[in-house]
Amino acid sequence: MYYTIGEIAKKVNISPHTLRFYEKEGLLPFVERSKSGIRMFKDEDFRWLMIIECLKKTGMPIKDIKTLIDLTMEGDSTIDQRLEMFRKQKEAVEKQIAELQKALELLEYKCWYYETAKNAGTCAVHNTMKIEDIPENIRPVKEKLEKNRRLY
Repeated sequence: MYYTIGEIAKKVNISPHTLRFYEKEGLLPFVERSKSGIRMFKDEDFRWLMIIECLKKTGMPIKDIKTLIDLTMEGDSTIDQRLEMFRKQKEAVEKQIAELQKALELLEYKCWYYETAKNAGTCAVHNTMKIEDIPENIRPVKEKLEKNRRLY
C-alpha cells in the first residue's frame, strides 16, 4: 500500500514540511516517486520514519542519522559501524537520563520544601527542622545541598 506525504505525515504525527526537510537532507533515499514526481510512501517507510523520529528525540544530529541511513543502504558490510552508532547513542541517552533523574530529585526536594513552607506560612520552618523530620526520599538531596553549601 502506498501513502501520500499527507497520509504518512498523519500516521507518523509529523508535518509534511518535516518530511520534505528529511528528504532534502537525504534521510529518505528509500522513498519512491510516481511518474509525475509525487512521493509514494510504503509501510516499510513508516518504520524508517519511526527510527528517524526516535533518534532525533535522543538528540542524534541529522548528519549522524543520515550516516546511519547511508550505512544501512550499503548493506551488511556496515553492521559493525551501525551497531557502534546505536551503542554510542544509547550511552548518551543513559547519561542524559541519569542527569534528568538528578534534576527530578532536586525538583521533588524543592516541591517538598515549598509545600512545607506554605503549610507553615514561612520558609523559616526549615531552620528548626531535624533531619528525621524530612521524608526519607528527600533527605539525600537535602544532605547533598548542605554539603555543597559548606564547600563555598
